[in-house]
Amino acid sequence: MFSPRVRRLKLDYELLSTRFLDWPLIQISGTAGIPPELYRFTYRLKGLYVASNGDIVERDEHVMEVSLSLGYPRRPPHCRMITPIFHPNFDASTVCIGDFWAASEGLDDLIVRVGRMIAYQEFNTKSPLNGLAAKWAAQHSELLPVDGREVAPPSLVDVNAASAAASTSASVAPETTTPLAIQDLGPNKIVIE
Repeated sequence: MFSPRVRRLKLDYELLSTRFLDWPLIQISGTAGIPPELYRFTYRLKGLYVASNGDIVERDEHVMEVSLSLGYPRRPPHCRMITPIFHPNFDASTVCIGDFWAASEGLDDLIVRVGRMIAYQEFNTKSPLNGLAAKWAAQHSELLPVDGREVAPPSLVDVNAASAAASTSASVAPETTTPLAIQDLGPNKIVIE
């Protein structure tokens, strides 16, 4: 018999795998654990970052890591960007996913919400993690969003209907993910490659 946490982790993995299967804008690019407790997501959305010369420029691909602590789902997932990003609600170590987390919130919906944030479809300049990005966003609202595409894949109802129609002509293989290589370097030091 699995614990409620393990059942939730399995459910999250199944839902994420199904929802983002063949969705070009968001892909699961790595996992660790069985069921996964650590994810890496690749977003193929336009976002912004600060170049080495100080210019704010577009970036077409972003990678985020999501860690599900032992307190998950009662405690929120910890999200951090692996690639540089310039956004009011992101800093070098975390992504602000909001003031409140409910255990009933789906991890898949959170992943879509972060994608909308990357594209500047959603942002909060009132309590930013990056004050400079908040000031820039407030002064350049005419340039936002930087990517106007719908971030969320079609609903599961639409996907299931399309899958049923497609299954009469071809079989679809499930997507595989690349496991993350984790190196333990001692207390509180873990390297993920």
